[in-house]
Amino acid sequence: MRSVDEQLARVLTAAVRPAPVRVAISEAQGLLCAEEVVAEQALPGFDQAAVDGYAVRSVDVQTAVDESTILPIVGEIGVASRQPRRLQPGQTVRVATGAPLPTLADAVVPLDYTDQHPAKVTVHRPVPSAAFVRRTGEDVQTGDVAVRRGAPIGSAQVGLLAAVGRDKVLVHPRPRISVISVGDELVDVDRTPGQGQVYDVNSYALAAAARDAGAEVTRVGVVGGDPARLREVVEGRLLLSEIVVIAGGVGGAAGERIAGGLADLGELDVTRVRMHPGSVQGFGRLGPDEIPTFALPGNPVSSLVVFEALVRPLIRAALGKGNPHRRTVDAELVSPVSSREGRRGFLRGQLLRDPDSGSYLVQPLGTSGSHLLASLAEANCLLVVGEDTTEVAAGEQVQVRFLSQRA
Repeated sequence: MRSVDEQLARVLTAAVRPAPVRVAISEAQGLLCAEEVVAEQALPGFDQAAVDGYAVRSVDVQTAVDESTILPIVGEIGVASRQPRRLQPGQTVRVATGAPLPTLADAVVPLDYTDQHPAKVTVHRPVPSAAFVRRTGEDVQTGDVAVRRGAPIGSAQVGLLAAVGRDKVLVHPRPRISVISVGDELVDVDRTPGQGQVYDVNSYALAAAARDAGAEVTRVGVVGGDPARLREVVEGRLLLSEIVVIAGGVGGAAGERIAGGLADLGELDVTRVRMHPGSVQGFGRLGPDEIPTFALPGNPVSSLVVFEALVRPLIRAALGKGNPHRRTVDAELVSPVSSREGRRGFLRGQLLRDPDSGSYLVQPLGTSGSHLLASLAEANCLLVVGEDTTEVAAGEQVQVRFLSQRA
């Protein structure tokens, strides 16, 4: 029986990062930048007003410390103005926020520092040089790196790329993952199950989990138990995927049929891993490109837990994430839990915060059975219990792994 850490190490060594692609910046959010984006122009590209007010030479309003200063208004500059202006000593120009400053102006007097007269404005307070002005290159200088290679692209990075005039950017694309459910007993959700049949849960749940991890997902759906048909489908998906996930029938005779049917594509190593749920699972690198391929349990809860423990880290590594793992914290148990001896437990829980101390509390959910899908839907974390621990009492600390944040 292999440890979880050994199995995870085998999985992560198979991580393949897709070749970088150039995409529109509107499509880059959530991906890692694959180039150093160097600004070819300054940001802002010209001195501009930071507030609505009056562009002035700061020296002309210094007497406003002791008495008001009156300046004639010789024009107005809007945000879209392209007409260059030159300010003479003792004059002012009305400016809007973002408008270019006239030549010789080095400050802006805000509206509320004045009487806002339409012809001759009275300034009640002085301003120093550069006051209420966005200087050329104040944000980014020409030649600066605006977005660094390896940086996650979020809304701020998309905005910065647009601000420096980039419409496309080189990124590490989402790894493509194909999800297949196996079993003669499975029917899709648009059909009514007959005697002995059940709905296909795994292909939907695992596809959603893969999207949450950042992958580009193809939900292949249900493939029957015929090994030749499964081989045909898998072989086709290996050409179009960086990861393939097969769920169902991984143990016993069914698992042997699956592994045997795929044998000429490569070795799918079906083994026991010291974890629960989901001990029996398979992993291999199939096809001429040695695509990482998983065989997960048919039980939806077990399948999702194995996905969280092993498949999700591979997706995150393929995305180029420095740390492919979920955030973990220590939390105090609200009620006791049991775990299987010799196996690392991944148990469902609800993570809470103590309103007084701010410390983490965790309430175990549905620990009596690995088949309880409803409790996994209520969970926002997994309690991780070590292989050498069988009982954890209420009040003790346990490691908790975050799942997706709940609204």
